[in-house]
Amino acid sequence: MTPPPSAPYRHEALAWRTGVTLVAGVDEAGRGPLAGPVVAGAVIIAADRRIKGLADSKVLTPEQREALFSVIHERAVAVGVGIVDHETIDRINILQATKLAMADALARLAVKPDFVITDFVALRDLPCPQKNLVDGDARCATVAAASIVAKVTRDRLMV
Repeated sequence: MTPPPSAPYRHEALAWRTGVTLVAGVDEAGRGPLAGPVVAGAVIIAADRRIKGLADSKVLTPEQREALFSVIHERAVAVGVGIVDHETIDRINILQATKLAMADALARLAVKPDFVITDFVALRDLPCPQKNLVDGDARCATVAAASIVAKVTRDRLMV
């Protein structure tokens, strides 16, 4: 089987070149399913500790996701996870629940980012600049890493 194309570090590299060192990617899992929580991941990867093979979690096999999940936790500067339960989703709607999970994932990072890249969702009240990319999980390595963290975490919760 041919491996999926890796998400590039182009957007992170643009930030790194301006002196920003802590770039966080943020993505979610669980917006489409009818059951369970929405889970967001936030991942900071250092310029000198890039992880190969990162791709949108939806194009990876479960085995590839699990392997990359371990590598992300070993090599990333910081990893955060935010979870919003189905009762809250029903009360505030899925978009607001997604934003809440993403903000929580960012808040749980051991170090605070200087710049945030999301998979399209714009977040309010961030203390740093952000970029919102359509298909960010396929176009940006840190967002791809966040998508893997979110998907694996959610899958483990749903077992």
